[in-house]
Amino acid sequence: MKQVKLFIFFLLLYLIPLHAQDYTENNETKAFIEQMHNNFNYNKEYLYKLFKQVRKDPQVPHTITKKIVKPLSEEYRPQGSWDIFSRVHLENNQTALGVKFMTEHNETLQKAYKKYGVPPEYITAIIGIESHYGKNRGVFYVFDSLTHLAFQKDGKRKKFYKHELQEFLRMCYREQVEPRAIKGSKYGAIGLAQFMPSNYKTLAVDFNHDGKIRISQPIDAIGSVANYFKKNGWKKDEPVGIRVSYEGNRFYGLKTGYAYKYNRKDLKGIKPRRYFPYKKSVRLIKLEKEKYDELWYGTDNFYVITRYNHSDYYAMAVHQLAENIKANYNRLYKSQIKNTFYASTK
Repeated sequence: MKQVKLFIFFLLLYLIPLHAQDYTENNETKAFIEQMHNNFNYNKEYLYKLFKQVRKDPQVPHTITKKIVKPLSEEYRPQGSWDIFSRVHLENNQTALGVKFMTEHNETLQKAYKKYGVPPEYITAIIGIESHYGKNRGVFYVFDSLTHLAFQKDGKRKKFYKHELQEFLRMCYREQVEPRAIKGSKYGAIGLAQFMPSNYKTLAVDFNHDGKIRISQPIDAIGSVANYFKKNGWKKDEPVGIRVSYEGNRFYGLKTGYAYKYNRKDLKGIKPRRYFPYKKSVRLIKLEKEKYDELWYGTDNFYVITRYNHSDYYAMAVHQLAENIKANYNRLYKSQIKNTFYASTK
């Protein structure tokens, strides 16, 4: 069987179109191959064959289609930075599809909540924003994309992408998958949860216990997102954030963002819009809308979400999508609420 797999692999190499790029004459690539051989005992001949025929265009051919330009709506839409960001990440049927995903994967999400303490709606929201619930896992060949990013002359963050390429090849070896077949984002993120390769070894989990980690499949993706949050400090049953009131339409004077923490008693004139029994320090998260700034308290769990993507707006989009999904899920299954995730939390 192993010989058959090797034959297929080498056959695929020779069937690659002529518009391929040879990286084996690149000194950085040669050094990388030596490093993989010396540090991880990779076969140099195998690596030279891989790097000899790198697809010049790593996009999957059949995905390249003519874009359909939708006519501009006559309805005016607010143009604040948060207005625009939230439209991109919270519209496009995200909530309805999130409810559908939660319904279909009820058992797995409950299992993840019990083990890691991460509520189902937050796991679902991450998968929704990262891959539109698996509908958009990426249309680029990851090996080729990472190779270009790591070794192109004028490439930015080359050191980062060399490390990701290294971890990608190591992941392929551990999981016994063909490097040239894996698809993902233009920058190497993979699966429903869009993990970078360096996250696989420590954060991705085999949640269905089949001996493989496949975050291209919902069960392992759900467990991996929950594990990611838990490893980064998620606290079970603690809130994520709440909108607060302040005087005026634009907020100035104090630094905002996930990097700055404040004791609530020092935040004069800033009050939660409803009861918020959270005693720890908070972050001030500012969402710039066209006519005013929305201000929120962000908790330690809000900070955990920013470890997935270092952006206040990203974390807030996850939080708001999660809240929308939970509300709609409970509304849809109100008569069956005792059988849902939330019965024990009321």
